[in-house]
Order: sequence, then structure tokens, then C-alpha cells
Amino acid sequence: MNTSNNNATVEFKLIDGKATAAKIKEEIRQEVENLVNQGKKRPHLAAILVGHDGGSETYVKNKVLSCEACGFKSSLIRYEQDVTEEELLAKVREMNEDPDIDGFIVQMPLPKHIDEQKVIETIDYRKDVDGFHPINVGRMAIGLPCFISATPLGIITLLKRYGIDTSGKKCVVLGRSNIVGKPMAQLMMQKQYGDATVTVCHSRSKTLKEECRNADIIIAAIGRPDFVTADMVKEGAVIIDVGTTRVADETRKSGFRLNGDVKFDEVAPKCSYITPVPGGVGPMTICSLMNNTLEAYRRK
Repeated sequence: MNTSNNNATVEFKLIDGKATAAKIKEEIRQEVENLVNQGKKRPHLAAILVGHDGGSETYVKNKVLSCEACGFKSSLIRYEQDVTEEELLAKVREMNEDPDIDGFIVQMPLPKHIDEQKVIETIDYRKDVDGFHPINVGRMAIGLPCFISATPLGIITLLKRYGIDTSGKKCVVLGRSNIVGKPMAQLMMQKQYGDATVTVCHSRSKTLKEECRNADIIIAAIGRPDFVTADMVKEGAVIIDVGTTRVADETRKSGFRLNGDVKFDEVAPKCSYITPVPGGVGPMTICSLMNNTLEAYRRK
């Protein structure tokens, strides 16, 4: 895509997560069909959904559709908002023992009366395809085989598929959540993944803008719409936008639009590569979950 900025012509390339995810799901589907033709069972991904959170409903629906696209078997176990913690934990233990289930997830967030960390730690780490169990997090930190949480794995996959060189580059990760920021920084630092020089910035970072201006790669996962502006980005930088905040928009049928952490229209002209929102990182997150499920199946 060509665009002009301050009389200079800069070319930026859109990182198409939707197309990349579709390609990977097709590769997975072909592998699954080969396994079935050899008389083996289909990989089975299960999900537990508590309550009726709009975002969670959409996400789980997309997971079921992705399972179909990959040729997986899928199960959805639903509970109402008032389910007890013990009842939920009992179901998790039952799924741990079910030999037909290769991987499963418990959709977050959970109601306030349920301890999310306790639920995560009850999941058998060998079936923890979300990659949230402390054993998987620890193994990832020291570079051992594990399930990597879906969003960071999706980002690493996009960088690799687009042939973006990360080795020795300066990478700034905006955000320090357990789901994206921390694992992303770990992966970008490790030799077999990013091999980059990594800085993590967050809401308390005093030199955040300065760090961003010096970065070759910015991974924005701070959850604040349009936070990254053109004055924070150097020419030729690679921008990965993880943000997906619902912003009111009366022109949309849904009444809202998904807005990223990056002010796309003004930042894109300065970039070499950039992910859009939606259609960038989001589709890759579910795709990574499918990859992890296939990996869990293979490890049995």
C-alpha cells in the first residue's frame, strides 16, 4: 500500500491475520483428514462457558466454527452465572480424566464468586491449550516445550509467516498482562522465537514515548483505544496492534466498532508492516488455540 506522508512516499504492508489464519486452518484440516483416513480419531477441543457475557459468547462461537474448519470435534459445556466453584472444579477434573478430550479451555472472565486462578491450576497442564497453567507459563519462560498462550503465539506466527526479521531488533511491548504482555516479552526475548532486545512499558512507565520512538517493533497490548500515535513511531517500524476495545459507533448495526490501541490512519504511513483491527491479531488467537489442540493430540 502506497501513501504519502510529509511529501515522502512510504510503503506499508498490511499484516492480514484473517487470511493467514484461514491458510493455517486449512493446513490443519488436511493433517486431520490424513489422520482420520489412517483410522485415527479426530482431535477434540472442549470449552466451558459460564454465564452470558457478550464478548465470551462471540469468542466461543468463533472457536466452535474454527473447530469445524479444522475438522476437529468440539464440545461446549454451559453453566449459568450462579454455578458454584466446586461444581465447576468437579467438571474440570472430569474433563482432565476424559481420554477423548485432547484439550479444553474455561472461558474467562468467570463470575466474581469463582477463583479464576484456582480453576486454571485445576486444569491438567497437558490439556491446557490456553497456556495459562503455571507449569506451561514456567516452561515457556525457560524455553521448554509447552503450550504458549494463544495471542502471543499468534503474533509470533504472523511475524514468522511474513518473514519479518526480529533478531537483534529493539522491541517494545506495551502492557504487562499475564495473557499478552508478559508472555509476549518472554517470547520476543528468547533465541528460538524473537531473539530481540525487549523493553516492557506500562501505565507507570515514565519514558514510554521515548522507548516507542526508538523501537523497530511495537507490540501494543495496553487496552487503550488510539493510544499509539504517529509521534511515537519511527519510520519503518513494525506495529502489532493487540487492542480490541468496543467503542460506541451509531453507524454500525451492532452499535459499536472494535478499536485498536494504535491510531491506524496516522500511524500506518510511517510503518513497514502493521496489523489492522479487526482482522489482524484476533483471528490468529483462535488459530493458535487450534494449533495447541492439535499439538496436545499429537503428544498423547
